[in-house]
Amino acid sequence: MAKPVFINTLVFVSDMKRSVDFYCHLLGQTIAQDHGDFVQLENGLALHMGPALEATIFGAPSPEHSRYGRGNLVLYFETDELQAMFARMPLKTDLIHPIEIQAWGQKVFRCYDPDGHIVEVGEPM
Repeated sequence: MAKPVFINTLVFVSDMKRSVDFYCHLLGQTIAQDHGDFVQLENGLALHMGPALEATIFGAPSPEHSRYGRGNLVLYFETDELQAMFARMPLKTDLIHPIEIQAWGQKVFRCYDPDGHIVEVGEPM
C-alpha cells in the first residue's frame, strides 16, 4: 500500500493581499501558483481564503468572525539574515518577542501573521 505524500500546509487567511504581503514581502517567500482564493508558496506553505476553505470543508463559511490563528500552530522559518529580517518585522507585525537565544542556543524571534498565526524566525542551527 502506497503511503500518502505530504504536499503542503494550508493556512486560513482573512485577507489574501495582506497575507501575501506578509509572507512574500516581509518574509521573502515566493509564489509558486496564484489562484485568487488559494496561493501556493514555493516553500510548501499555502494561503487559502478562510471563508472559501470553510465552505469547501464544512459546506458553509463559519458564522464566527474571530482571528484564524489560535496559538496552537507555529510556522517556522530560518534565515542567515536574522537581524535584518527582524528589523523589518516590528513595523508591520504584532511582535511576540525580539531576538532571543533559546535554551538550545539558537537565536529566534516570534511574531503573529495578519491572522494571528504564530511565526517563528530563527538562524540556521
